[in-house]
Amino acid sequence: MVLKRKEISLPVTLFYDGECPLCMREVDHLAKKNRKGLLKLVDIRQDGFQEKYPEFDLAELDRVIHAKLADGRVVKGVDATLAAWEAVGMGCLVAPLRWPGVACIADFGYELFAKNRHGLSRRLGPILGKNECNKP
Repeated sequence: MVLKRKEISLPVTLFYDGECPLCMREVDHLAKKNRKGLLKLVDIRQDGFQEKYPEFDLAELDRVIHAKLADGRVVKGVDATLAAWEAVGMGCLVAPLRWPGVACIADFGYELFAKNRHGLSRRLGPILGKNECNKP
């Protein structure tokens, strides 16, 4: 399923990896834009995460970004990114990634990125001014 902006129920909870410099770069950006408080940011590395969110598999959250919409639906990958950006009022910038013909390319690109995220973070983290990713 390809998520559309009008299908996003607010607020949105975004589950991110607080040990990933690339992830933190986007999370920091989103946090600054979150003026209406419609985006809740949850670090999957925080102490007690599994107790607070037992419905989520930590390995799957680490593999691909997830967001939970206000109506309880959980979306992943580019759809999660769209939901987060929509919550901060900037969904129009990401929406083209969900257009027919573009969505399959965006999903493929995200999967490729997600598969290599830890290595990219180790290499780019110091350049971005963030700690290196702790994953092997």
